[in-house]
Amino acid sequence: MNKLPVISFLASHGGSSARFLIAAMRSGELQATPGILITNNRDAAIFHWCLDQDMPMRHISSKTHRGEDNADEAICSVLQQAGTSLVVCSGYMKPIGPRTLAAFERRILNIHPALLPKFGGKGMYGDFVHQAVLAAGESLSGATVHIVSAGIDEGEIVLQSQVAVASEDTLATLRQKVQTTEPALYLAAIKIFLAEQA
Repeated sequence: MNKLPVISFLASHGGSSARFLIAAMRSGELQATPGILITNNRDAAIFHWCLDQDMPMRHISSKTHRGEDNADEAICSVLQQAGTSLVVCSGYMKPIGPRTLAAFERRILNIHPALLPKFGGKGMYGDFVHQAVLAAGESLSGATVHIVSAGIDEGEIVLQSQVAVASEDTLATLRQKVQTTEPALYLAAIKIFLAEQA
């Protein structure tokens, strides 16, 4: 019997994607095993959710490990010790360090709330993305799952969802439209990614 791949997570705030995917693994919908969740924010909702859900979790940041280099080394080590096959970012708001990027090259996925390569890069996150889409008068938006590389939002695209942008859309309604597509998109992208790695 083949050993299931291990998926670990990086999250900074609510970790909604991580919660959805961990539930999918536990139900058998996603044929993988939850590894460990690392957060850089001890006050994050996902930190307390992991405690409640008996999900292995670590708080690692430049404050806990005296600088970015030490934090990067610790993150890489913890992910490796958990037997991680794939790293999934769930609203992780810190750049991933070079040691972790090298150790998990082409094995780190992120979801971005726009149709990359448009509306990506430095400063393009959360509501800033949706504001930019509306300001540009785009007729389509959506979300993109991509492989994480050293450049911000520059990695290879795995899968995208699309939503229509209506003339009456506001920041709140566009955010809701895009977010509604994200759980199923991330799940589908991970299944594709794992099938290609098998």
